[in-house]
Amino acid sequence: MKSHTRYLTLEVPARMEFVNITSEVREAVAESGVKEGLCLVNAMHITASVFINDDEPGLKEDYKRWLERLAPFDASPKAYRHNLSGEDNGDAHHKRQVMGREVVVAVTGGALDFGPWEQIFYGEFDGRRPKRILIKIIGE
Repeated sequence: MKSHTRYLTLEVPARMEFVNITSEVREAVAESGVKEGLCLVNAMHITASVFINDDEPGLKEDYKRWLERLAPFDASPKAYRHNLSGEDNGDAHHKRQVMGREVVVAVTGGALDFGPWEQIFYGEFDGRRPKRILIKIIGE
């Protein structure tokens, strides 16, 4: 059994943005030498997400509008009790919860085993500082 770990560091200048990280994950799988196994991709911050979907600009804008309706940004503690802690990111925690923490993708024949159009995205909901993403590949 092989195991390979890689960390990505991203600093997204926008408060909310979606970054396609598929190529970086593919590189990590190639580095690992794993031919058959699993690849975990994890957002290591409680205000960020990793998810799989289509890389279509309209869909990303739809997500932004939808998430903003579900958990609108409001720095006041009246909107989010979490903001009583001195933070202004109560909304970002809710957005992350909806979009998910991580994905697991099968590795088959040394490559990510995706369905049509599938790509891996990092979702940032409280940007403007460096954050890490874990890529862990295990298998034979």
